[in-house]
Amino acid sequence: MPTVSLSFKIHIPYRLNNYLQGDTGVTGFFFNNEAAKSTIDRLADECYLPANKILLALIKEQKGKFRLAFSISGSAIELLQRQRPDVILSFRDLTNTGCVEIFAETYYNSLSSLWSKKEFQRQVISHSALIKEVFDLEPAVLRNTELIYNNDLAKFASGLGYKGMLCEGLDKILQGRTPNHCYATPDNGDFGLLLRNVSLSDDIAFRFDEPGWSEHPLTAAKYASWIHSHTDACNINLFMDYETFGIHKKAVTGIFEFLENLPGAIMKESNWQFATPAEAIDNCYPKDIYDSAQTISWKDKEIECCVWCENMMQNNMLKKIYSLEEGLYKNGTADDWSCWGHLQSADHFYYMSDTGRIANDAYHALNPFDSAEAAYKNYLNIITGFEIGLIQRGLSKFKDEYHYLKNTSLY
Repeated sequence: MPTVSLSFKIHIPYRLNNYLQGDTGVTGFFFNNEAAKSTIDRLADECYLPANKILLALIKEQKGKFRLAFSISGSAIELLQRQRPDVILSFRDLTNTGCVEIFAETYYNSLSSLWSKKEFQRQVISHSALIKEVFDLEPAVLRNTELIYNNDLAKFASGLGYKGMLCEGLDKILQGRTPNHCYATPDNGDFGLLLRNVSLSDDIAFRFDEPGWSEHPLTAAKYASWIHSHTDACNINLFMDYETFGIHKKAVTGIFEFLENLPGAIMKESNWQFATPAEAIDNCYPKDIYDSAQTISWKDKEIECCVWCENMMQNNMLKKIYSLEEGLYKNGTADDWSCWGHLQSADHFYYMSDTGRIANDAYHALNPFDSAEAAYKNYLNIITGFEIGLIQRGLSKFKDEYHYLKNTSLY
């Protein structure tokens, strides 16, 4: 019986203050909570709450046959807990049905998998612990930031105990094969790989409200017929920003009505059902090997993750932020670790991109800077202040140890 896995990404970064060189190195001054609140209220009222209400009604209406998944960053959960706890309760209502799965991911929506496997592991484990604490769920499938993936990362994820990963189904790797099956990874046991169906996902995420699109207007019935046409499918993975509903695609476009009618239209063909990602891996025996020796990402960002590291500003700041890891282990406080994590969010490096931005993706919508240069200069000032604070704490620690030793027989 073929299935559909419908999954949504949710991430809200901490908003950076306009930070001047010479400002205090106290970590609390790096972030602008007031600026974040207005953004969170908009996301909550225009997307999360109305969409969650629809999904909960669909689960009840379909008596548990409608199943889905979310990928929610730790940053988003922290901000929602603090500023919109009603949204967290709304997501709990969904997870309490037993029909909703949550992916494991990097806590801060970071690029750590490209720079530090130790930090990547710390974040993924911390995120899974948070999901257990907040939603009483244990993630079984990993979704890396922006679907960044390669064979080595699959082995690393398998070693952490996850049963599979979600990544992009790229034509250059598939070589004519279908993305609508579970795949194996080279020399990695029974670890399962789910491939996002690029075309079907982007039909909703990007093309839904384009009046010049040949398929406009897109109805749930028409879309379901496209799903049903994949007669050789085992599982079709649809993955997109949750903000597609109400933010990127406004309510007046009919996007919420589309969501409301979609499950019923798909399950109108009785042999088609919905499955969570973990269920899809369990139900679909790997058809073949998906061999990705080189790092890949979303299709529109597939060239060496270029949106985040295409220019000197981005590369310099990425090198700088991850060069501080050793200092954190030596001298970092709990606040330092949290601050360092939030400064790793991919958003900050996206804002420094001077090409390749997409008008209706989540990063663009949340970008507070007028230019890549402005984002770079502000981030540089913050990183400099953060590093100075670390150095000062290291010196203070050294002085305390020196005075302790001086006043004992050990000196």
